[in-house]
Amino acid sequence: MSIPHPKHANPRRTLLASVLIGIGCMAALDEIVFHQLLAWHHFVDRGTAFALASDGVLHAGELVLLVVGFFVMIELHGAGRQAPGYRGPGFLLGAGGFQVFDGVVDHKLLRLHQVRYVDDVWLYDVAWIGAGAIILAIGWLLLRRARRGRASSQR
Repeated sequence: MSIPHPKHANPRRTLLASVLIGIGCMAALDEIVFHQLLAWHHFVDRGTAFALASDGVLHAGELVLLVVGFFVMIELHGAGRQAPGYRGPGFLLGAGGFQVFDGVVDHKLLRLHQVRYVDDVWLYDVAWIGAGAIILAIGWLLLRRARRGRASSQR
């Protein structure tokens, strides 16, 4: 079943706004659950004061992404240019992309922090990066479906 697209819909901006919201939500989930509630790690684990400050920077960044994403989405909605079928995929691409980037770049390449400081950290890495990859794959599949629906509605 394809979703009809308004004539003046803007899929690219709808996708961008959704990706920003997805990144912001996943960063918030990471920061609230793993940094604050479970206290497994900080954004940069290099001493207590700096670690806390780095969490504050992460929190500020996630808020900026959420605000910008929602403002763009509200603007698109008000102008009747929101592209149906692109919000969910964008959200999942942003959330999964953040998770994979965090796991690969922040955890492994830059070594800013680990998911959790335990002997068998690889189990946590597999779960962390694997969950992100699954979310990313679902977002990509839904985006392909949305693009096919748009192409068939323009014929």
